[in-house]
Amino acid sequence: MNPQWQAFLQDQGAVLEGGRVLHFGDPEAERRAARDDDVLVELSELSLIRARGADALGFLNGQLSNDLRLLDHSRSQLSSYNGPKGRMLAVFRVFRRGEDYLLQLPAALAEEILKRLRMYVMRSKVTLEIADHELQRIGISGPRAEQLVREAIGAAPADSDGCIARSEVTALRLPGPLPRFELIAPTPDAMTLWKRLASQVRRTGSPVWRWLDIQAGVPNVFPGTVEEFVPQMANLELLGGVDFKKGCYPGQEIVARMQYLGRLKQRMYRAQVQAPALPRPGDPLYAPALSEQSVGLIVDAQSAPEGGYDLLAVIQIISADGGGVRLGSLNGPLLVFRSLPYQVALPAA
Repeated sequence: MNPQWQAFLQDQGAVLEGGRVLHFGDPEAERRAARDDDVLVELSELSLIRARGADALGFLNGQLSNDLRLLDHSRSQLSSYNGPKGRMLAVFRVFRRGEDYLLQLPAALAEEILKRLRMYVMRSKVTLEIADHELQRIGISGPRAEQLVREAIGAAPADSDGCIARSEVTALRLPGPLPRFELIAPTPDAMTLWKRLASQVRRTGSPVWRWLDIQAGVPNVFPGTVEEFVPQMANLELLGGVDFKKGCYPGQEIVARMQYLGRLKQRMYRAQVQAPALPRPGDPLYAPALSEQSVGLIVDAQSAPEGGYDLLAVIQIISADGGGVRLGSLNGPLLVFRSLPYQVALPAA
């Protein structure tokens, strides 16, 4: 985390751990506010990889699952970075900022993914670097979020995945149960934005943003789930994160084969669980149909405003349909399935 930004956040009352803002003094109240009200979220748990140079577009388009040729300054897009077997190493939100391409992902993966991408640059005229020291990320969600963004920077994207630039600020509109935006700006501008918005809405830590991703059914890859899922297992094609018409990229043949020739056996579901501790990405799930064999994995989980934990999980469809899916063991806490905000069949309870 940028030291200047960290000192600023601490002056604002942030409670930090490992470069991550956990909360601003009352995590339970912050979670409750995120459900129905306007919240301001600090997003240093996310990192930005910046690609620039004459060959940046061609290089990235040969690495990612989406078609970056369709990406202009008015849109952002989800995209996956896959291994040769088609399983996801990372999920990015990609957007333009000036002539640069920015790839946003969980900070815990950023250095390793940057290192891997650099291995394939070869003679391409492209430079790749972490941009976190220069650019800060702020999230805002709630009934008045669009109005607040308009008042702060003069405009706001109207549609989900929309993107707009005003002066030094890039604003992204993201899916969510309530209007949701991310603002990306250099550190001094981010401080000004934060002060303005914090005077009007509740400040919250990064777990709130992950909870909002769960409500929106948007997957991420974390260290515990690297190379566990092909994009379709995590519903990425339903979110516009895979282009099946573009050319080759790592794992493309397997991703395409599953789409056109295979039968998808696993999908991502949203659920709630009453468990003694927060489930972690990669924690196994079990169901009676397969006895001791895992039927799925946690994608992400966060504390729910009403108690327990809300989660996303990739689960065998037949096991989800059969019900009785449990966390950790056949005797573990039972998952209660909830609907997603896009069309995926809801399994039996």
